[in-house]
Amino acid sequence: MNRVFMIGNLTKDPELTTTANDLVNCKFTLAVSRRYGSKETDFFSVICWRAMAENCGKYLRKGSKVGICGSIQNKSYETSDGTKRYSVEIVADEVQFLSTKSDDVNELPEASTPKVASAKVADLKPIEGDDDMPF
Repeated sequence: MNRVFMIGNLTKDPELTTTANDLVNCKFTLAVSRRYGSKETDFFSVICWRAMAENCGKYLRKGSKVGICGSIQNKSYETSDGTKRYSVEIVADEVQFLSTKSDDVNELPEASTPKVASAKVADLKPIEGDDDMPF
C-alpha cells in the first residue's frame, strides 16, 4: 500500500504547466512541521493533475494551508555530466484547501466579496408554528 496524508503550507506560489499531450499539472512544495515538541520542518514536492491542478493553480498561494492525500513516487534521471540523481514527489489524489479567506495573502478586492446581512439578536422574531415541525 502506498498512501500518504499530509497537512502543511505552500512555500511559494504553485506552478501550473501543460504537458505536450495537453494535460494540466500543478507543482508546489509543501512545508510540513514534525510532531509535537520538534521545531523541524520537512519539505515535500507535490504534483497534481487535470481539474485539481487547475483549481490549485487558481486558488492556492504561498502560505496557503492544504491537506493532501496521495502516493509517493520515486524518479531517477541522469544529469548532463552523467551523474545519476534521484527525487521523490507526492502525487496528490486529493487536495483540501484549509486556509480561510482571511488567511490568504492575496485576498480578492473588497468590491468582489459578497456582503452578508447581519442582524442583532434582539431584532430577531420567533418562528410561529413550531408545533408543525416533524422533530
